[in-house]
Amino acid sequence: MNTFENFNLSKHLQSAIDDLGFDRPTPIQIDAFPVILSGKDIVGIAQTGTGKTLAYMLPLLQEMKFSKQLNPRILVLVPTRELVLQVVEMTERFAKNLKLRVLGVYGGVNINTQKQKIVTGVDILVATPGRLYDLALTGVLQLKGVNKLVIDEVDVMLDLGFRYQLSNIFELLPSRRQNIMFSATMTHEIATLIDDAFKSPVKISVAVSGTPLDNIAQESYEVHNFYTKVNLLSHLLSDRAEFRKVLVFVSSKKNADLVFKAMEERYGMEMGIIHSNKTQNYRFRAIEKFDEGKNRTLITTDVMARGLDLDKITHVINFDTPDFPENYMHRIGRTGRAEQQGKSILFFTKKEEPLKEAIESLMLYKIPLNDFPAEVHISRELTAEERPGMGGVKNIQRTEGKNVLAPGFHEKKEKNRKTPQGGSYRRELAKKYKKPLTKGDKNFNRRNKKK
Repeated sequence: MNTFENFNLSKHLQSAIDDLGFDRPTPIQIDAFPVILSGKDIVGIAQTGTGKTLAYMLPLLQEMKFSKQLNPRILVLVPTRELVLQVVEMTERFAKNLKLRVLGVYGGVNINTQKQKIVTGVDILVATPGRLYDLALTGVLQLKGVNKLVIDEVDVMLDLGFRYQLSNIFELLPSRRQNIMFSATMTHEIATLIDDAFKSPVKISVAVSGTPLDNIAQESYEVHNFYTKVNLLSHLLSDRAEFRKVLVFVSSKKNADLVFKAMEERYGMEMGIIHSNKTQNYRFRAIEKFDEGKNRTLITTDVMARGLDLDKITHVINFDTPDFPENYMHRIGRTGRAEQQGKSILFFTKKEEPLKEAIESLMLYKIPLNDFPAEVHISRELTAEERPGMGGVKNIQRTEGKNVLAPGFHEKKEKNRKTPQGGSYRRELAKKYKKPLTKGDKNFNRRNKKK
């Protein structure tokens, strides 16, 4: 039987693990621990919710010694501000008996405050790529002392457009370092990044992205339209004993606001909302209230689908079917964590049915379909995107290879077909002097005038 005692941890680390109530390491932790401890580069492919943070942080803390060095020795890059805070909090829990300085930096807050903290010294720095690079350019943050680089949720980082910043950061780091990367998926872009920055990495794979988690019960409903989805969501949430802590994922910030507005009158006091247009403080408060149970439901976009370790989420509801099947796996991974049982519910329209089929193809699993509740009202109200002809009206139609004006257009009158000529004065000058053969022919106009 695998236990953390098999890792031969230091007394300080073992004590922290015991205090946190962790009994057995997860498969990714078992596989990653000896590789990271050996100093080799490593690429880990693991489903969200499998304990990746402890998988890389535990061996790093195991071999870390006290140092008076002011500049960071371990650099952890993550895609979002929320994930920075979570990794910092978890690292401080693991290292509570160690004399280590842990700092998180991210955008959206005063950079000068972060500079002041860096100057006092840091051992482990957790950062988003953009803010890290900004700090490095100021000269306050020196990265030459980094000997361990961790890139967590790298697929999300690349999706968010951080490839350029990552390349710049690599140039600022010492060439002799250990590289540790974790991702839920393996794409061509990630493979290219590995080839550019890693040296013969060991690759481990646990709970690949297409594998449905055994402790998550999945089900689905076919729904007519957006506002019928709202009615179904409202109906489900009325069962407060069953739906105790619910994450509701929607496809866009606009849809998140629409859902919240429609549900606010009935559930406003027990519902929060979070997306990238909300201020940083608002987002933190919404997460905190949800995590502490003050809000029963949190409406969010995919900004929350990765990395955040929120306890005891009973249900994940996919209000909109995600465009990419991998995102479905990341979403439902918010429930059923730490071997607890979780539930996932997918809403889909006829238009979204191919997306649902792509998810099922990835998982090699057919999501059970529930009967639509008879008591739920089927709405006739449509959003702008659902109304006929509102998905981007085209006024030009192509027929037999020629552009034909669609109804509503007419031919211009003759007087409106004229093109600007520059005025009579300019036209007379043009006739008189004409145009030089070359820009350097200064005598051209003079010779023409004599003629």
